[in-house]
Amino acid sequence: MKQPGTRHKARRRAVDLLFEAEAKKVSPAQLVSERRLYVRDDESVGTIHDYTATVIEGLAGDLPQIDAVVSSHLRGWTLERLPAVDRAILRLATWELFNATDVDPIVIVDEAVELAKELSTDDSPAFVNGVLARIAELAPQVRAAPAAGSAIDDAPAERERNDGV
Repeated sequence: MKQPGTRHKARRRAVDLLFEAEAKKVSPAQLVSERRLYVRDDESVGTIHDYTATVIEGLAGDLPQIDAVVSSHLRGWTLERLPAVDRAILRLATWELFNATDVDPIVIVDEAVELAKELSTDDSPAFVNGVLARIAELAPQVRAAPAAGSAIDDAPAERERNDGV
């Protein structure tokens, strides 16, 4: 059996923290911050990998948008009715699909399915795969949007330079 890589472990920790934060009704970013403080005095808390923190902090900032995307791609379910672990996996993977430009969307979906196999019900991997496959279709446009926005922002300056020639 293949050993899980560092990113897989970071994602799994992120799912655990998202699940815990929801159960405690606290911000996941706050939970990461607290854990980073606790680990200084108690190593049993475990360090927070930088990728885990990046994902959690990014997701915490985008949670309403991520939830809207996930909700709009559910068929026959509402976000609130999903098992909490599935909700955490879908949120994590959706954030990564839109923001982790260094990771292929196929890898993100595969990782989410693996997490569902490890952490959730027998039906969850297929469900997670189906939802994320639909969301992944949006990823190229969402990933390209910041670059397009900066190109649009640069257009007046470019026109000005060209007009002055």
